[in-house]
Amino acid sequence: MCLGPVGRYLILLMMIVGLILTGCQLPKPPQGTIVQVRRVISGQTIEVLGLGEQATVAQTVRLIGLDAPDLAQDPWGQAAKAHLETLVNQQPVLVELDVQPRDTHQRWLAYLWQGNQLLNEAMVKAGYGLAVSRAPNLRYRDRLNNAQSYARVMGYGIWDPRNPLRQTPAEFRRQAAQPVRRNSPSP
Repeated sequence: MCLGPVGRYLILLMMIVGLILTGCQLPKPPQGTIVQVRRVISGQTIEVLGLGEQATVAQTVRLIGLDAPDLAQDPWGQAAKAHLETLVNQQPVLVELDVQPRDTHQRWLAYLWQGNQLLNEAMVKAGYGLAVSRAPNLRYRDRLNNAQSYARVMGYGIWDPRNPLRQTPAEFRRQAAQPVRRNSPSP
């Protein structure tokens, strides 16, 4: 089948219109449960009311895709917690679960939303944590990785070249969990 210039033009035009229409689709709004934040525990963990079968019992929620500095990692751990408190601002949040709803510590694993803002992404973009993907919960992996790239280029938070985070939170926790070795006096 040989198309003339008009046929090729029409096919090209239909392809362009198709791309425009698919690119203009609105993203699917997050689905989940609106909860009240009882308190912020750390830069990656909150306690909420209104989640699960016992809605009046406080539940712990760990933010997916974010590894914030440990509270003992000065000054970053406390700064990350304070930033998450500012983002939450004592307002209800929408908890969106992914494939695996709980971790081995029975904490809920979730993405937190306030309006159109993904708080997990906001924490990473402001430089208050690392984007860390853990299968099977990968729904917003690209968004979190892009947020980390942005924070890194801009030198925000843990990426500030004047005072960067020297150990990842995972490295810090591993080192803190190791028993302290003391040198015994020589005979």
